[in-house]
Amino acid sequence: MKRLSILTALVMGTLLSSSIVLADAIQPLLDVGEERSKNEKTSQSKIDSMDDDTSLIINEFKIVSKQIEGLRVYNAQMRKQIARQEERLKEIDKTMKEAQVMQRQIPPFTRRMLAGVEKSIELDLPFHLAERKERIAFAKAAIDNPTVSPAEGLRQVLEAFNVEMEYGRKLDSYKDTIKIDGQDREVNILRVGRVAMVAQTSDQSETLAYDIESGSWVKLDGSYKNPATKGIRIANKLATVDMLELPIQNAEDGNE
Repeated sequence: MKRLSILTALVMGTLLSSSIVLADAIQPLLDVGEERSKNEKTSQSKIDSMDDDTSLIINEFKIVSKQIEGLRVYNAQMRKQIARQEERLKEIDKTMKEAQVMQRQIPPFTRRMLAGVEKSIELDLPFHLAERKERIAFAKAAIDNPTVSPAEGLRQVLEAFNVEMEYGRKLDSYKDTIKIDGQDREVNILRVGRVAMVAQTSDQSETLAYDIESGSWVKLDGSYKNPATKGIRIANKLATVDMLELPIQNAEDGNE
């Protein structure tokens, strides 16, 4: 019995000693495993951090890519706008050069046109002569004035030209004084465009027509008295428009 106890004690001692030795041998391995675990956690943290950084970089790349694409579209639009502006500048430059040429051509053209209007008045029926000559003088003063632009001078001449054109489309009546048998007589003038111009004394005793060829007033027979009176009333809006039988100027020789 005593021997068994001793044997047991020896076995227990051996086992305890072996356990201590084994523990001492395993501990480094455990330490290595723990260190590896720590390293793995650290590595995983780094990997997670790198994943986050990568995601952030990818997102930033996507944003920058969109911005770059937007800039490409914007630059393409700007290139088109610049090209159009360059074309427009070329057109403006061409227009300015043409305008400069026209600017030089306006004064001589204006003078020729005014001379034509003035000549037409001289050859025309002598109605409203004072008013028409005053308009010509005003236009001439404008184109001779260095402070008046060529465009304004041309406008004045065009205005005179347009007024003269309108005379050919209107029926007109006004009072004037003409010579009849060497005496000044007050008459009512009736003008039908540029085709007829008659005068009738205030007492309607005499009716005359202007003859361009002779440049004088010619007496008419009594058949023109009533048409002339009616025409004067129509021109003054005292009667309705009606047919008139009046002497017409001949376009070829100026006779009735």
